[in-house]
Amino acid sequence: MNSIERLQALQSRIAEVAGDAIQASAIDLGELTVDVAEDSLHDICRKLLIGENFTFDILIDVCAVDYLKYRQEAGEKWVKPRFAVVYHLLSTSRNQRLRLRVFVEESSPVVDSVIDIWKSADWFEREAFDLFGILFKGHPDLRRILTDYGFVGHPFRKDFPLSGHVEMRYDEEKSRVVYQPVSIEPRILVPRVIREEGYGA
Repeated sequence: MNSIERLQALQSRIAEVAGDAIQASAIDLGELTVDVAEDSLHDICRKLLIGENFTFDILIDVCAVDYLKYRQEAGEKWVKPRFAVVYHLLSTSRNQRLRLRVFVEESSPVVDSVIDIWKSADWFEREAFDLFGILFKGHPDLRRILTDYGFVGHPFRKDFPLSGHVEMRYDEEKSRVVYQPVSIEPRILVPRVIREEGYGA
């Protein structure tokens, strides 16, 4: 069985256990991506870990994606929510990888934490919360991990200004760090690059 056939077999096995929770599934560039419904994510992840036909024992990464620009450029063709959380899984016993993706609404970017399934999700979920504002329901210590506690906004969102919202400095009179509005004029020196590609699965 070649690599594509193995991915197709995995795709079929996931379809059997997930059923209607699968929103889309595609094999592209030698990798399988499965989009699942937000309310079924936790259950599917548990099955992917303990199911004898899966045993995805390692969570390699959790990241968030902001599809704001895709949505704006695609217009009515883009019908999915703005944000997605992407899980990269590895089965060491089967030597297979899987990309699991769940879309979350901009008005309520909340998804179940998978920290009780894979402990490695801890800092990954904190990073996605810090940089994108995705809330992970059930995470025991969801707080910022890369920016400081007084940081305003989520810097990896596409609509976050390059200069930020506030700047901080040490105030000699107050003998502490203070925050103030950004004092520089925002400017963009990077040329805009438009790639002729599709808008994803």
